[in-house]
Amino acid sequence: MHNLIIYWKPAVEIVILWFLLYRIMLFFEGTRALQPLRGIIILVLVFLVFQKFDFFVLSWLFEKLFGISVIAILIIFHPEIRMGLAQLGKRQLFKNSLKEEEIILYSREVAAACEYLVKNKFGALIAIEKDDSLSTYIKSGVGLDARVCADLIEAIFTPNNPLHDGGLIISRGRIAAAGCIFPLAVNEDLSRMFGTRHRAALGLSEDSDAILVIVSEERRDVSLIYQRKFYKDLGVHELEVKIKELLKLKINE
Repeated sequence: MHNLIIYWKPAVEIVILWFLLYRIMLFFEGTRALQPLRGIIILVLVFLVFQKFDFFVLSWLFEKLFGISVIAILIIFHPEIRMGLAQLGKRQLFKNSLKEEEIILYSREVAAACEYLVKNKFGALIAIEKDDSLSTYIKSGVGLDARVCADLIEAIFTPNNPLHDGGLIISRGRIAAAGCIFPLAVNEDLSRMFGTRHRAALGLSEDSDAILVIVSEERRDVSLIYQRKFYKDLGVHELEVKIKELLKLKINE
């Protein structure tokens, strides 16, 4: 029994350690801090090997190196650490609990509205709230608290409407606000073919787990951004299914 405990505890520690490393890598994926993070992980692994084989001098040098590098690490990862703390603060205590039929309904209404907007060469930017609260961005626009319906979305994004330039936010299955201001992504690698709406969608995607739907008036297509990933040229049915999928709704198509 004693031998079993001796082997069991290290195995659990290894599993926990690799899980934490995996989650950290996922958190920094797509950021400029990913490469330095990989280098730090390699150095930590080398340090553990030195300690395992009792390389006292090398272990002592690495201990001093890590002690000095704490400040450098904080400087390198400052934007990502700030973003992570902000995300923790935005997490809602109680997750949205929409009924299945409500999600099906408003997914269909959003897709239908996008189809109309594409046909008429109207642009649009729609944010669907998930677990991260969008209350800050809701306050930047005009509050509506209206039922999600295609007609209203189409009216909001019709040119000359005072709210058509901003973003529309759907929160808890309702249109919470329109004319909202989203942060613009600062991404040098982002193609110039993407306009302000795409940059605003990507910016909000970097700051939350919202589902962003963009209708391009120039290219007459629909895109979706979720956690900094682009899904381009979506048809009406594809868009509807993708929204349901990202909301973790399992539908038998």
